[in-house]
Amino acid sequence: MGSQQLLLIIVGTIVVGIVVAVGITLFIDHASATNRDAVANDLIHAASSAQAYYRRPVVLGGGGSSFVGFDLRTVFINLQNMNGTYSLFGAPTDSVLVIEGLGTQPGYNNTLPVKVSIKVYSSRTEVNEVN
Repeated sequence: MGSQQLLLIIVGTIVVGIVVAVGITLFIDHASATNRDAVANDLIHAASSAQAYYRRPVVLGGGGSSFVGFDLRTVFINLQNMNGTYSLFGAPTDSVLVIEGLGTQPGYNNTLPVKVSIKVYSSRTEVNEVN
């Protein structure tokens, strides 16, 4: 083979290697973003249940205008599903409840898992993507 053909083979191999590396990176980023969205969706569902608990009178098994006593197991039986693991952050108070979700995919730094939290108030929520 001529030196020109060897050069073309080497350049072609390098280009293919770069394309494969970029493809893998895009796949991992997409998997993380999808997992982050799924965890956020689960947290919004949990927040809706928490707000229903807040509004329900104590005699009917609710909080009577308080988040104290809310049990996350009413939403997630084992506190996890295929999207991630969920927990309360701190103790619920009368006016606010914070729920965190740890995903199954690596987050922004590619080492720690996806982490999303949601602050639940009586009539609104605040979603925060931590990782």
